[in-house]
Amino acid sequence: MNRILLILALTGLATVAMAAEAPALPGTSAPAAARVYIISPADGATVGQEFTVRFGLEGMGVAPAGVTREHTGHHHLLVDVKTLPAAGQPIPADANHIHFGGGQTQTKLKLAPGTHTLQLELGDANHVPFVPAVVSKKITVHVK
Repeated sequence: MNRILLILALTGLATVAMAAEAPALPGTSAPAAARVYIISPADGATVGQEFTVRFGLEGMGVAPAGVTREHTGHHHLLVDVKTLPAAGQPIPADANHIHFGGGQTQTKLKLAPGTHTLQLELGDANHVPFVPAVVSKKITVHVK
């Protein structure tokens, strides 16, 4: 019985270790002049708890997630994210990494009062960052 438990425990540890080392997905090339940016709000703006964020993109087009079309991708809004998502891995989907897989170019965002950072990153059809990464300047908003 103890031997079976030991084997099961070791198998579980090996599975976790293999999952932690997920292989990088092939990156999709972005044109050198591609640029994503936040149109509004402006950096340093004071906004209400619910406000609109408008996305801008130059040198590429917007397409929904899952659509593979050269030089297109979809937006991901990073809220209070300190480190960019890893290259070769899908951008996480959580409260701090908001996906716009429908090809949206703006959103209504609701944040708690305080100071927050916003940044855009363009993902390919599979939510993987482009190579080189197409990332906006990080802006700060003050939510009242």
